[in-house]
Amino acid sequence: MKACVVQPAYSYDYEHSDALFEWEMNMLDSCDESMDLIVFPEYSNVPALAKTKEQALASYEKYAAPLMKKACETARRCQATVFINGLYMTETGLRNTTTAISKTGEIAGHYFKQHLVPSEMYTYELDKAYTYEPSEPTILEVDGVRYGFLVCYDMYFYESFANIARHDPDVMIVCAYQRSDTHAALEMMSRFCAYNCNSYVIRSSVSLGADSPVGGSSMIVAPDSTVLCELGNTVGCGTAEIDPHKRYLKPAGFGNPDAPHHHYIENGRRPWKYRPAGPAIVLPDDLMPYPRMCAHRGFSTIAPENSLPAFGAAVALGAHEIEFDLWASKDGEIISLHDDCLDRVSTGSGFIYDLTYEELKQFDFGIKHGTEFEGLGVLRLEELLEKLAGHTVMNVHIKHVNDTDPLPEATLQKIIDHIDRYDCRKWCYFMSGNPAILEQLQRLAPDIDRCAGADGNAPCEDLVDKALKYGCTKIQLFKPFFGHNEPDYLEKAVAKAHANGIRCNIFWSDDPEETKRYLEMGIDTILTNDFQRNANVLHNMKK
Repeated sequence: MKACVVQPAYSYDYEHSDALFEWEMNMLDSCDESMDLIVFPEYSNVPALAKTKEQALASYEKYAAPLMKKACETARRCQATVFINGLYMTETGLRNTTTAISKTGEIAGHYFKQHLVPSEMYTYELDKAYTYEPSEPTILEVDGVRYGFLVCYDMYFYESFANIARHDPDVMIVCAYQRSDTHAALEMMSRFCAYNCNSYVIRSSVSLGADSPVGGSSMIVAPDSTVLCELGNTVGCGTAEIDPHKRYLKPAGFGNPDAPHHHYIENGRRPWKYRPAGPAIVLPDDLMPYPRMCAHRGFSTIAPENSLPAFGAAVALGAHEIEFDLWASKDGEIISLHDDCLDRVSTGSGFIYDLTYEELKQFDFGIKHGTEFEGLGVLRLEELLEKLAGHTVMNVHIKHVNDTDPLPEATLQKIIDHIDRYDCRKWCYFMSGNPAILEQLQRLAPDIDRCAGADGNAPCEDLVDKALKYGCTKIQLFKPFFGHNEPDYLEKAVAKAHANGIRCNIFWSDDPEETKRYLEMGIDTILTNDFQRNANVLHNMKK
């Protein structure tokens, strides 16, 4: 089949939109019956730079319908499969969409861009909710050919190539702008994609001018990474003959039979070597909606507090957050335990910071909850992250024997290093009522959110001021400390926090009626020991 890749001129001047769009329409008219596959670039119905949401919407309203009509007519006239990318209206709003049109001129399907750039999210305000949901790669079979898709920014997420390859595409349709990369970089990415996906790559972009060293580079690449056609910054189209069902087979290691590249890779893949991924990963802290329920020390009414069974039960039941407390043992291991004293929750006695990890391992941390948990050991932060990183938001309460002294920075750095090892920065925030620790955290890990905890009997409104001082995004109100000054001062504290863009946690509520009152008051996150009963309150209120 003969593939045709189209490369229009591009302008940063929105006033050139009509002329650029007319060129696109004329190019569709010039396509002939020798062409079997025609690909246009990203935002073909926004032909010049739209600097505002209003300009993008105006282009969509003016150009989308005539462009799609012309593309369908071209597909029928040429008996070709046509791919057009642009703004497309769905039930939930406008999306950056590649539309496939069959030889009969009918819409064969759509691909929605998976990785939106900031201008699409915040300037154009495109529909983005779907990008936070797990999904499989889009594969459309049109006239006997299996097509996979990437749009511009998608091309940079190389980790997706292996997943796309599993679905065996014949051709990858890549509609792009990519206006800042050099021709060499764009060729490298396209060849890398073709080789890894074992498919042809048909990449259409826009020309930034004949002398520009960046942008453009519309091209056609074979599965063995051979470049069959490359336009540089030439305005026009390029063609190449391809056999979409042809695959490139390589020696799968010395002495082994030939196989596709991704088969060779899959035989040796070790997924536990990578960052957390997959459908079990939840939205990070800055994107997860409010209000939330936080399982305090895990689901601690059914399993020993600060244990993997308690945390795992809460996460399995859909806890938005879990809360746990951290201490350093005598030899510097980071331990999850609420009390500094061992007597209440274990067969040991004494203080956690006076004992080494090996000494702590000798005690039973399950038997006091029930005989069914006999033999449960002490939990380290590293073990908790290993099992649950990315599966819930973590409220990390850092404890210290003295409520006003700083912690040894080596201890805090070890906590941060563990979080980094499991790529969990976006899924956790630090909580402390200790101003010295808040200052340390602000300095050592400013991009990990902080929550200011209550100080003794200080008024709740003072807590907001502390949060602002240390750049905290949340406060954590402590039930015994509020209500002693004036009846409505909790409401005032919440109002002051929200007025300053600060979220409000409350510790705690195990009573469904109390939970309901807190939610109605505007509390953002409620910590609870009895997770399921109180989570049901939030669930029913949402319904």
